[in-house]
Amino acid sequence: MKIVDVEPVPLAPRWLFVKVTTDEGIVGWGESLGDRALTIAAAITELKRYLVGKDPFQIEHHWQAMYRGAFWRGGPILNAAISGVDTALWDILGKALGAPIWQLMGGKCRDSVRFYRGIGGPSPEALAENALKAVEAGFSAVKWCPVPATPALAGVKGAKAAEREVEAVRKAVGDGVDILLDFHGRLTPAMAIVFAKAVEPYNPMFIEEPVLPEHSEQIPRIAETTGVTIATGERIFTKFGFRPILQAGGVGLIQPDLSICGGLTEGKKIAAMADAYAVGIGPHNPYGPVLTAASLQLDICSPNFVIQEFVSLGEGLFTQPFEQKNGCVGVPYGPGLGIEVDEEAVRAHEYVAHDVPILYNEDGSIADW
Repeated sequence: MKIVDVEPVPLAPRWLFVKVTTDEGIVGWGESLGDRALTIAAAITELKRYLVGKDPFQIEHHWQAMYRGAFWRGGPILNAAISGVDTALWDILGKALGAPIWQLMGGKCRDSVRFYRGIGGPSPEALAENALKAVEAGFSAVKWCPVPATPALAGVKGAKAAEREVEAVRKAVGDGVDILLDFHGRLTPAMAIVFAKAVEPYNPMFIEEPVLPEHSEQIPRIAETTGVTIATGERIFTKFGFRPILQAGGVGLIQPDLSICGGLTEGKKIAAMADAYAVGIGPHNPYGPVLTAASLQLDICSPNFVIQEFVSLGEGLFTQPFEQKNGCVGVPYGPGLGIEVDEEAVRAHEYVAHDVPILYNEDGSIADW
C-alpha cells in the first residue's frame, strides 16, 4: 500500500481536516490546529512531497522524518501539520487491520470516557443557569473562563468578579458536579495567585493555564500557594515541550492537544511520561469532531486519563456521530478512528478565514489571551 495524496481540508467554523488517500482506496482522516488554518494547510502540502509514494504503515518512521528531517524544526505550524497527518495515518492503519486505534495502542483501560460541557454567560446568574442546563443534559462537570483581560498587576476587582461567578455556579450545582476553571493564560504569575486564592473556597477541580506557556517555570510557585490542582499544556507541543513541565512539578493534569502536540504518536508518549510523574491527562479539544475521535482513542488506552473536552461529536459531518449519555461517550469499536466522514457535508462547510480576536486592557494596551 502506498500514499497517493495528502490534502488539507479547511472548513467552517475554524477547523482543518487532513485527508490521506492510498492506492488501495483506504482513506485516513486527521485534524490539525484550526487557527491559522491556511498557513498550516500550506505546511501540510509541503509534507505531501515527502509522503506521496510512502508506505502509510510506517507511522513512527514518518513522524521522525517530518519532524527531524527539517533543519528548522518545531513550532506550532510544523507540529500542527505533522499532527493532522499522523492521526490520518493511524486511521489508515486501523482500517487496514480492521481494528480501532486504541486496540493497536495497547488495548482499552476503561469502558467509557467522561466529557465536560463548556458554558458561558454574561453574569453569575446566567452562568449558574447554563451550568444547570449542562447538568440536565447529563454532564457532571462544567468549565468556563472567569478571567477578563488583566494587566500585569491589578487590584482585587477582577478576582472578586471571578469569585462571584464560581460561587453562583457552585451554589446552583452543588458539590456533586465538578467545576473546571480556564484562566486561559491571561494572568501574570502574581495575579494567578490572587485569582486562585479567590476561587479556592469553592473547590474547583482544576485551574487551567494559570499562566502562558512562556511562564511555565512559575507553575510550582503558583501551586505552592493553592490547594487547587493546576492544569496546563494545550499550547505545548511534543514530549520535549512537556518534559520540563513534568520535571518541575506543580502540575496535576496536562492537556496535550492532538491537533498540535504531534498527533496520536506523540500524544501516547506524552501521556506515558505524565503517568510516570503521577500526573493525569485531559486532552485539549476546542476544535472539530475528527479531533474528538482522535482524543477518544487516546483516552481509552491511557491509564491516567481524567476528563475530555469537546465541541462537536460529529453531528452533520459523520454518518454516525458519537453519542453522549450521562456525560460520557462509550468505546468506539469501529476500525481506525471509528468514524465515517460524510465528505460531501464536510466540503459544504465552506471555510471562512478566522482570526482570534485581540484582547485589550482598559487603557488600550494589548492583553494576553
